[in-house]
Amino acid sequence: MQRVPPELTTTARALRREPTDAERKLWSALRLYRPRFTRQLVIDRYIVDFACRSARLAVELDGGQHARRTAEDGARTVKLMAHGWRVMRFWNNEVLENLEGVVARISAEVGAEPKLGRVRGKD
Repeated sequence: MQRVPPELTTTARALRREPTDAERKLWSALRLYRPRFTRQLVIDRYIVDFACRSARLAVELDGGQHARRTAEDGARTVKLMAHGWRVMRFWNNEVLENLEGVVARISAEVGAEPKLGRVRGKD
């Protein structure tokens, strides 16, 4: 297995320490699920926001800056898919305004149920 470059590990750790509001809210729901999700996983030269290794599912949250980077995001998705990952993308505002809907779509994709039977992080 290829070793992760140290700079990507450092960046992933920093991203885990300082999540966006949308990442924090989605993590509060996904961390209860089985199969397990992880945050800021390094895959190739990319860091995906959330990943379920057993389902080979990467979940990406996109803020406003991604509206201008559709070609880059598309290339990133193609590369992740070449490594055997399925990719789901959500806008940050979608997570913040419709957490239950986002979690339902992710759950359907992995066939998961929340460990405690409810979605946390609703405000």
